[in-house]
Amino acid sequence: MQEGVAISERDYFKEPFSEAELRELAALAPVETLFAKRSPALKQMDVNPDALAAEDLLRLMLQEPKLVRRPLIRCGDRIWAGGAPKIVAEVVAAAR
Repeated sequence: MQEGVAISERDYFKEPFSEAELRELAALAPVETLFAKRSPALKQMDVNPDALAAEDLLRLMLQEPKLVRRPLIRCGDRIWAGGAPKIVAEVVAAAR
């Protein structure tokens, strides 16, 4: 319980997302929002995410969980990516 809101956590690395789960998340927000464009893993792959289609980004996230932006916060049928204080405040407000 944080700020009066019940939360559950998931470690993407210990329990990677399935294709169905990623597609479900992508139905709530653009894939580009879920993709970690500044990940060192992406730099090692030498890939330009801006040149890729959403399907390609999903495929990369399935191959490498480090490419899923963290944290992802889901509240009902909305999703936020990133842990900036402004985002957390929006989530808390939406959860109440």
